[in-house]
Amino acid sequence: MTDTPAIELKGISKSFGPVQANKDISIRVMPGTIHGIIGENGAGKSTLMSILYGFYKADSGEIFINGRQTQIPDSQAAIAAGIGMVFQHFKLVQNFTVLENVILGAEDGGLLKPSLAKARGVLQHLAKEYELNVDPDAMIEDLSVGHQQRVEILKALYREAEILILDEPTGVLTPAEADHLFRILEGLKREGKTIILITHKLREIMEITDTVSVMRRGEMTATVKTAETSPEELAELMVGRKVLLRVDKTPAKPGKSVLEVENLRHTDSAGVERLKGISLKVQAGEILGIAGVSGNGQSELLQVLGGMKTATGTVRVNGEEIDLTGRYSDGQSRRARGISHVPEDRQHEGLIMPYTAWENVAFGYHHDPKYQKNAILMDNAAIKRDAEGKIERFDVRPPNANLAARNFSGGNQQKIVLAREIERNPDILLVGQPTRGVDIGAIEFIHQQIVALRDQGKAILLVSVELDEILSLSDRVAVMFDGQIMGERLPSETNQTELGLLMAGVTQMPDKDKPLIHVVDEQLDAQKEREAKRHGHS
Repeated sequence: MTDTPAIELKGISKSFGPVQANKDISIRVMPGTIHGIIGENGAGKSTLMSILYGFYKADSGEIFINGRQTQIPDSQAAIAAGIGMVFQHFKLVQNFTVLENVILGAEDGGLLKPSLAKARGVLQHLAKEYELNVDPDAMIEDLSVGHQQRVEILKALYREAEILILDEPTGVLTPAEADHLFRILEGLKREGKTIILITHKLREIMEITDTVSVMRRGEMTATVKTAETSPEELAELMVGRKVLLRVDKTPAKPGKSVLEVENLRHTDSAGVERLKGISLKVQAGEILGIAGVSGNGQSELLQVLGGMKTATGTVRVNGEEIDLTGRYSDGQSRRARGISHVPEDRQHEGLIMPYTAWENVAFGYHHDPKYQKNAILMDNAAIKRDAEGKIERFDVRPPNANLAARNFSGGNQQKIVLAREIERNPDILLVGQPTRGVDIGAIEFIHQQIVALRDQGKAILLVSVELDEILSLSDRVAVMFDGQIMGERLPSETNQTELGLLMAGVTQMPDKDKPLIHVVDEQLDAQKEREAKRHGHS
């Protein structure tokens, strides 16, 4: 292997107004390796890669590709330098075919026919060489998310990328699809390609990378050989202190049934049935985790139970039926029945971003008598005192109740929502994606609060796309796929492979001779086909 780095960044700095996203960053990525970059939310990882791909221009610093100083003013220059990028949110034209997406922007002249013929041949070769199997004539909108990601990788390879950057690539994949992606990356590495993997998942870093660089607050704090480090050390480098990565909890002591759901159905505004006869039960003193790839009905389940959407079926709280339509099916009525709700999207559903922390603490609970000065006026001083107490108990930083919600980090915004909902002493807590976009240090605290509420005898319904989080927090796990519950398991009696198959709608372990990814692909493709028929095309 050559001593010349495939990529070398020297002294890269970038500011957005008063915010310094990257500060004097230097990094060397060796050819033919998989190099991980980790850091907390807002550490500057994506900004750095956006500079390398030509989306942003650095304020200062130099870029070297294969030892040669290179100017990258835009993404075309990056592509010309042999750099490809697979974004967290794919850049594909939904009503184009795979083939059309691959050649888009890389056509050989004015006539499309020769370009399409050439691309078809190249795709067949790439599919065979790297296990990037995908139908070149399929419409993007009819492909599963995993297949769409393969198209993004094919696009980069078609443009002869020698360096491939992947930004949070497994966020929307089933475990089987993630494992297949890692096999693709290993194949690319064997062929001499250089991979940069941006992720917040320490398990993935340990599993797939050769080297890992850690960023904190816009600076590069360390670069280490993956084989010579540990998840605990990396977490400490990310946060600046020791972090407990496992959830410390005692076995659950389930009590009476608090939430009972029977045959719950919800159809969205486009006429698509998103919940297809959901039935489940949550007892006092336990956490029921709902696992599944995003978009399989988990959001709608929380929104119906939280009073944000209407539905049919039966829902009982403490044995009493609650309204699923009409004037008493709203969030206020749910709160009166002992249901607290930490929504999946804290910025649009959990907080009013321009409002202060103390105003947000009263959000949804403004009719509380302790917040009232008299029949007309609210007691702002009482709300502020309550907010200051919550901020202290939940370690919200900075501890300033007068600060607008938008000026807190993601983790501290989440703490404000959790403090408001948990301290209402609910019978049941609905919590969606509790640690999405949250720093590792705050994750530890949030998990502790959820377990503490369980230990107080409360029922908790947890929805998360993070399978590690589901397995470590839950006392029981139910898996959703295509608006249905595919099965229920005890965390101690299952594993990521089994749950991953259920997440793809596979309820029986497949034949040993058939690769898991093929089973998952078939099931996800069938789901997309059903959706296409519902929308009037096949």
